Amino acid sequence: MKFFDSGRLTAAVLLGLASLAHAAPADDLVAARDAFKRKDDAALAAYASSMGNDALAVYPRYWQAWRALDDEDDEGVARFLGHESSSMLTERVRNEWLKSLGKRDQWARFASEWALLPEAGRDEESSCYGELALLRQGRAPGNFDRFLESRSAPEGCNRLIYEAGNRKALSQNWLLLRYRLLLAGNFVTAARELATSTGLPVATGSANLETDAGKEATVASLIAKARQNPDSAASELSGVEGALGEARAGFVWGQLALAAAKKLNMAVALQGFDKSDIRQLTSEQWEWWARAALRQGDWVRLERIVRGMPAELANKPGWLYWRGRALKTQDRTAEARLLFVQASRNNSYYALLSLEELGNVLDAPHDTRRPSQADVDKVAGEPAIRRSLLLVDVASSQARAEIREDAKREWRWAMRNKSDNELLASAELARRTGFYDMAIYSAERTQGSHDYGLRYLSPYRDVTQRYARQFDVDEAWIYGLIRQESRFVNVARSGVGASGLMQLMPATARWAANKVGLASFSVNDIDTNIQLGTWYLRHVLDDLGQPVLATAAYNAGPGRARAWQAGVPLEGAVYAETIPFNETRDYVQKVMANAAYYARGFGHAGLSLKTRLGTIAAR
Repeated sequence: MKFFDSGRLTAAVLLGLASLAHAAPADDLVAARDAFKRKDDAALAAYASSMGNDALAVYPRYWQAWRALDDEDDEGVARFLGHESSSMLTERVRNEWLKSLGKRDQWARFASEWALLPEAGRDEESSCYGELALLRQGRAPGNFDRFLESRSAPEGCNRLIYEAGNRKALSQNWLLLRYRLLLAGNFVTAARELATSTGLPVATGSANLETDAGKEATVASLIAKARQNPDSAASELSGVEGALGEARAGFVWGQLALAAAKKLNMAVALQGFDKSDIRQLTSEQWEWWARAALRQGDWVRLERIVRGMPAELANKPGWLYWRGRALKTQDRTAEARLLFVQASRNNSYYALLSLEELGNVLDAPHDTRRPSQADVDKVAGEPAIRRSLLLVDVASSQARAEIREDAKREWRWAMRNKSDNELLASAELARRTGFYDMAIYSAERTQGSHDYGLRYLSPYRDVTQRYARQFDVDEAWIYGLIRQESRFVNVARSGVGASGLMQLMPATARWAANKVGLASFSVNDIDTNIQLGTWYLRHVLDDLGQPVLATAAYNAGPGRARAWQAGVPLEGAVYAETIPFNETRDYVQKVMANAAYYARGFGHAGLSLKTRLGTIAAR
């Protein structure tokens, strides 16, 4: 893999961007945003007027449209949409307006505006209002089973469910399952609103097993108990399952099995899933049923579970891979190979593992056609991309993270429906301008032509190599972690306060700085962040003795990484698959896959992903 050296934009593009930046001063844009935030409509209007037709002048007008949305000023919103060309901004405003119109039952205007919003631009709630509009016209409802998960839904989707229930487009059994799933997810208020709005026979008082309402109250009580103590819930359920009936008892068995699996009590989980009603299992439950069998080393049961999954779930690369592994243990090699071939058709963690099962390893990558300078210049001239790059410059010069988010939204919108060559040209443009996260975003979207140098960027390599050598840490692993943590955005800050390229928490940064002898430091300084992050990575590796455990510890803490070990040695891929936290499981898998790709790009000796994952010692 050849990683790009520093590149340059052509003089024409640079001059164009410079003139645009001069035409739309950063100070004016920031001041307009601040006026919007403090609801100073007069100041906002003044900026909208003074910025005229400059490249970023649409933003004050966009913020005015949001103020009109707040005030339910339909004509103000309509003026904005009628004046502006189609863009990410108009789609966002139209989405919000549609939700407002639906909420206020303005269905005639809703219908005309709905037709103007591209399907790719519709969010979940506006789509629900669109379905509600059709339902009110007597049209057949859509796929409501997407709501049969343990999650809440936006207001518009709830209205759709209530209306469909009251029109008898949804059965009472469906509504009861939705109600129980909301309780299982601890969305108690939403569950009660569903029951009240659709007349479900449920009770919140004592559990009288002689009535339907009392039985539902017992189900609710058992679900709550299962979250805390699956063993106790199982004992209690065994005593009342006959009175509850097959459907209700089957639902609760599935819920306590899920709770047990997430506590890594796989024996109890498997017993519960065996008694569950598979018709009421969510995707999450199916996956944890399979993970329970995997962690127990029961390959025959694992293959049977994955084979029984809904097709959409069973055909995901992860479950194709694990079913293939299960078939191999049964000497069904030809069937396994077919599954590995299916799972290997992308660049994911499971694709790499599947390729290795097929006997392939990552070697020198195949060449791909690089975009020409003309290709790069062409995408640089697109209005959304020009705005995006200008916004990045404003965000950087003014230290305004929220404006950088606007830049990312513009960029992502611009990538819709692009060809592979256009995506690669966009990725190269983003790389040259230091917009590294969007360079990766664009490069990852290609379907046939790939550039791994853009997918797996390696900026700041002189710094990273220095600290990798100093602390004896695999350079590819460091890059795999940085790519997952921050996408090389050096001012990235997480919702919990982690900062910089390697996303260090303040207390961790101070502790590491003390250990390496830094009396004072800036956590967002690139050199310092990589130094402290690499030292800490070395520390958790020394503490836990295994890269997968250290990666999990970097994300979730050493205590949790240890707690997730089993009483027997586990294959690293099995440990990673059964991490109870969704975020950490995804994180560990992606960091390790990233490391494999970076190692290939750096020309390091071939080391399979399965070897990297290794074996996790018994707890």
